[in-house]
Amino acid sequence: MITIRRSFERGVANHGWLSSHHTFSFGGYYDPDFMGFGPLRVINEDRVQPGEGFPTHGHSDMEIISYVIDGGLEHKDTLGTGSVIRPGDVQRMSAGTGIRHSEYNHSTTDGVHFLQIWIMPEKNGIAPSYEQKTYSEEEKTGTWRLVGSPDGREGSVTIHQDVSLYATLLPEGETVEYSTGKDRLLWVQAVKGEFSLGGEMLAAGDGAAISEEELVSITAAKDSEVLLFDMTR
Repeated sequence: MITIRRSFERGVANHGWLSSHHTFSFGGYYDPDFMGFGPLRVINEDRVQPGEGFPTHGHSDMEIISYVIDGGLEHKDTLGTGSVIRPGDVQRMSAGTGIRHSEYNHSTTDGVHFLQIWIMPEKNGIAPSYEQKTYSEEEKTGTWRLVGSPDGREGSVTIHQDVSLYATLLPEGETVEYSTGKDRLLWVQAVKGEFSLGGEMLAAGDGAAISEEELVSITAAKDSEVLLFDMTR
């Protein structure tokens, strides 16, 4: 079964310095039909104005992944970590017993556009930690590149939950398939472009909840960037 979550159906928050679209209930946006999917709790598509950002704030017991689409996102946290996340990077922060961090647009002239993804951990109370890795366009083009997994295999960041996260850059006209067990949940997130999935066309910002399917096939109608989550129920 494939259920499409259209971009225009998402919750919207506009704070001037921040424009955010919420795939699932978040903050002041509440929809009982969209509280998450499996352990996937948040997909926020955020656009932050030059020089603006989220001041220092706290999190606990959540796996937080930052995926930058355009621009640079500057991150600082109470572990002493400081970095700039750019397209091609995947950052994973395990909040665990508690962590405080800030996120700012690194540029004073250009906006930053990124996905903030929250995954509920397999267990609470782990030690906070941070990881960031870069994946080239070449290793994602025309294939699924594993960028996050429970065991950090194949050079992916380690997610403390039974979730494998894949990314692909799919040129126009090309097809990529993914197979899994019927007991797994899949979520497909359109980052850029336009592609077909199960007879439906998806464009940037759209998502799809998939269950009871052993094989999914994606064909790009335009050059596309896509994320796929393979998850426990």
